[in-house]
Amino acid sequence: MKKLFAAFVVAMLGTSVLFGATFKVDAAHTNVIFKVKHMMISNVAGKFEKFDGSFEVEDNKVTALQGVIEAASLNTNKKERDEHLRSADFFDVAKYPKITFVLDSVAGDKAYGKLTIKDVTKNVVLDYEFAGVLKDPWGQTRSGMILEGKINRKDFGLKWNKVLETGGVLVGDTVKMEVSIEGILEK
Repeated sequence: MKKLFAAFVVAMLGTSVLFGATFKVDAAHTNVIFKVKHMMISNVAGKFEKFDGSFEVEDNKVTALQGVIEAASLNTNKKERDEHLRSADFFDVAKYPKITFVLDSVAGDKAYGKLTIKDVTKNVVLDYEFAGVLKDPWGQTRSGMILEGKINRKDFGLKWNKVLETGGVLVGDTVKMEVSIEGILEK
């Protein structure tokens, strides 16, 4: 009977993270990446290097997510471009230092939420992939997901552009986003 009780306790502790567990975003294992067309012929990729957030998992599904990105932490590997992106032409990080995302719901492979850039909040739909919950080799409980989608940057007040002599524009309107999130169970 003692062995049966011990097995029951271990089973309950092992699955308890699936019922209302809160995970803190692990910045060392999370990526916030964006891509946008450059001169109509290629993509320029960048990432945000400073962000914070948390998410909740219940019944093997993400039920809540809140994330905050420091807009000034963007990095496209070109100093002059990064400075321009931080300026009032784009993110205006002095006036709008944070980008936020709040999850409203998940249905199947779609995540619905509110994205705020430059104090403009829009509903967005992102592709959603939940990676599950597990214990790492150091005894911490981790969970992860991937969110991918596209937004029109102009919808968020990021309107600067230049027309090219050959036709087209310098910066595309569509921004592709990929957010790979890994979190550690809060205790």
